[in-house]
Parts: sequence; C-alpha cells; structure tokens
Amino acid sequence: MSHPPMPDADELACLDELIADLPPQADQLLPFLHRVQERLGHVSPAAMRFAAHAFNLSRADVYGVVTFYGDFREAPVGDTVVQLCMAEACQAVGARALAAHAEQRLGVPLGSSTADGTHHLEAVYCLGNCALGPSIRVKDAVHGRVSPSRFDTLLELRAIDRSRS
Repeated sequence: MSHPPMPDADELACLDELIADLPPQADQLLPFLHRVQERLGHVSPAAMRFAAHAFNLSRADVYGVVTFYGDFREAPVGDTVVQLCMAEACQAVGARALAAHAEQRLGVPLGSSTADGTHHLEAVYCLGNCALGPSIRVKDAVHGRVSPSRFDTLLELRAIDRSRS
C-alpha cells in the first residue's frame, strides 16, 4: 500500500492556518475539511493525510468522510462549479435536455472541467428546489426553471462577475 504524499510547504502552511483554532478532536474533522475545500478548492490526498494525523484518525476514516459527501473533491476542478439537478422531479421537467445543452455549451461531459479551467459541470441528485425544476447551482446560488437560454445567461453573468473580481 502506498502512502499519500506529504503536503508541500505552501499547502502545509495553509493547512496549519486552517486548523489553528480547531480543537484536535474527531468531531472537528468536517469543519476542517470544509475549510480546506473552501480555501483550496479540493481536499488533496496530502490534506487527508494531514487531517488523519491532526485528528488522530486513520487515513481510511478521513478518506471515508471525503468520499461520502459529494461536495468534497479530491482534485482541483474548474473555477465555476455548475451543478445540474438530475433527480426525478427535475428530469420530469427537462433536466436531461438541459444537461445536453450544458454539455454542448461548455464542450465537456457531466463530471468534467473545461480545458481552460473556467467551469466544472456535474450532476447532483437534488438541490432542494423540486417545485422550480429544472434547477442548477452556479457556485453557491441555486436557480430554478432554467431553460437553455437562461442557462446561457447565467453563465454570461458569472463571466461578468469573474471579470470584475
């Protein structure tokens, strides 16, 4: 069995900063992983190794948590994460057609990032917006009744926001 890599100096400094005010207890693992995801955009194998040591857990324990929750990513993805709800309620009102449009628009299949790293497109199975399907989430904002043209508009608005920041 191979060991995951150790964090490099920059990642280690970041992880040390993110854990600084958390007590070294197992129940603090989720808050720590959320901080890592928010700061770095993913939870790397090195970060999982760091967390296992810091919280006195096995690497399997940490890996199990990271892979159980769909919001944690093990590798970097595109800057803007676009999630399409593919649950039954959204499928009943056009989610599959919207997904096909999204894949064509971004030029990548679900579960992939664009070559320029600006977008990551993925399927999720409920955004809690069933009455307003089909629904998508762009970054942290959920949008309902999304048509292909509204999808394009939302991406254009996101591009404008990115250019301002």
